[in-house]
Amino acid sequence: MSELADKLAALKSTAVKQLNECGVSNIDHDKLDGYVNSLKSMVDNKDATLVSGQDVSELETVRRNFVEKKLGVNDKDKAMKAINSVAGKMSGIRMKSRPAFYYLVQQELN
Repeated sequence: MSELADKLAALKSTAVKQLNECGVSNIDHDKLDGYVNSLKSMVDNKDATLVSGQDVSELETVRRNFVEKKLGVNDKDKAMKAINSVAGKMSGIRMKSRPAFYYLVQQELN
C-alpha cells in the first residue's frame, strides 16, 4: 500500500470506530469510503480531517460546504439541527473524525 492509501485506511478505521461508539452498527462502507476519499488531498492536514463540535464557525462551514453543497439541503434550520444533534452524539469523542461526522449528519437528515 502507498503512504496515501495507509493514511486513508487509518482515517476510515477511526471513522468506523467512532460510528460504532455512536451506536451505528450497520455502516454503509461505500458511503463512508466516499467521505474518506473526499479528504484525499487534505489527509496530511490533521485539522482538515477533524470537526470541532464546539466551534460555531466550523459547524457553519460543515453546513455550507457539506450539507448545502454536497447534500443539497438548503434549509439552514434543518441543517443546523442535524449538525448540532451529531455534535451532541459525538460530544464524548475529543477528536471527531470528519468522515464519521459527515456520515452521521447525512443519516440525521434522512
